[in-house]
Amino acid sequence: MLSWKHNNGGSAALPTLVLGAGHAGQAVVRALRETPGYGLNPIGFLDDNPRLRRVRGLRVLGRLDDLTEVAREMGARAALVAIPSLPPGRIAEQIERAASAGLLVRHLPSFLAAVERDLRVSDLRSVRVDELLGRDEVHLASARAQSLIRGRRVLVTGAGGSIGSELCRQVRRFHPAALYLLDHDESNLHGLHLEITGSGLLDSDEILIADIRDRRRLAQVFALTRPELVFHAAAHKHLPLLERHPCEGVKSNVLGTQHLVELSVQHGVERFVLISTDKAADPTSVLGATKRLAELVVQGAAGGPTCMASVRFGNVLGSRGSLLSVLAAQVARDQAITITHPDVTRFFMTTEEAVGLVLEAAAMAEYAETFILDMGDPVPIVDLVHKYAAAVHLPEVTIRFTGLRPGEKLNEKIFSDSEVRLPTVHPKVWATRIDEVPANLPARLAELYAAAEDNDADATLALLEEILPEYHPARRPLTPTSVGAPYPDGF
Repeated sequence: MLSWKHNNGGSAALPTLVLGAGHAGQAVVRALRETPGYGLNPIGFLDDNPRLRRVRGLRVLGRLDDLTEVAREMGARAALVAIPSLPPGRIAEQIERAASAGLLVRHLPSFLAAVERDLRVSDLRSVRVDELLGRDEVHLASARAQSLIRGRRVLVTGAGGSIGSELCRQVRRFHPAALYLLDHDESNLHGLHLEITGSGLLDSDEILIADIRDRRRLAQVFALTRPELVFHAAAHKHLPLLERHPCEGVKSNVLGTQHLVELSVQHGVERFVLISTDKAADPTSVLGATKRLAELVVQGAAGGPTCMASVRFGNVLGSRGSLLSVLAAQVARDQAITITHPDVTRFFMTTEEAVGLVLEAAAMAEYAETFILDMGDPVPIVDLVHKYAAAVHLPEVTIRFTGLRPGEKLNEKIFSDSEVRLPTVHPKVWATRIDEVPANLPARLAELYAAAEDNDADATLALLEEILPEYHPARRPLTPTSVGAPYPDGF
């Protein structure tokens, strides 16, 4: 693995990759070394010129497209795009890639503008999520959760996604007998395997390419791996896309879950855990409705040889496409921050905390419960944006309101109106009594799958409403009366 040493001008200097080893990149490195107060400590270049090996005492660590991998290996915290001749599309691509990797991003024009505005290292310090959310995180895994994993064969679906990959990281720490990473996206699997093993050769039997819609392939996977624990994180999760493509949501979120539940029972899996969402509580979206049906599929297998459970939680900060990554990308491009509505609120926790509590809930499962993670109070999105702006010392932030999208709620809830909140032995995990699964659910699901297979969106939506009386689709977006306006720093 690559290693680095940096001579920072202070403990706050961020290890920085410089994109471009040409004249501009070299000038930036020289300026940063001479002015440590900027808070960026260059640790290497990325450049597409294969002849370059070392420039100004720094190694050329790879090509521009290697940014995500190199950043992870080198422990980079920031990226600076220093190629003035790079086309705008490539600049935007690099900024998006860096922001998605969790890096603070600067490109040469905006970096120089930031210097002119006397924005120093405090503008670039890492954001403390606990300060944004106004509460402490829970990270300590109990002995009960650790013993659940130790010495067992564990299968994680959607392993390359945000939740799935964090599940793999935490499960691996507790010494499973085997950890199987299942995803249909080979790029995600490659990145995760490189991260957790230090090898990107993809030559391990624990890496599995499969689509959860393909039952025959899944049956082969179960026969080969013989998992004892299954964490099911694979799903379609983007709410607006599923509103437009409800059949795809049914195929992945409901049918895919049913495949895994049935195969888990057939192959004697000890414990099956579904990753659900707060949008399943009195759903108004296709995403929420399909995840609620997935919960019912899990509950329908109660009482068999496999212990079943679902774990429901809200938004996670730090995942791909999460609010912080979107904010970082918009700020990097000097764009207005887009929010759907001035009064919108959401529940948030970090990916690490959510997954740690998933493991706690999994260890407590007994009879197909739906567990709900205590995410604290709902957070107004406008307030969170202000706190983020203050954390990175933005002098002002412009917010543009776009209106709620079809299927979106103004305020989420984690329990439906009909659910009873029950305490568990863990203070941050709640449970609900399991619902009585309708006797005709299998037959109705067969109808739903047939409509989805025919790509009949209208029939699929109608069946979702018939099967789930609590599903009340929000078809019309709610447009706020307010318009976008600058929000001054300080609140």
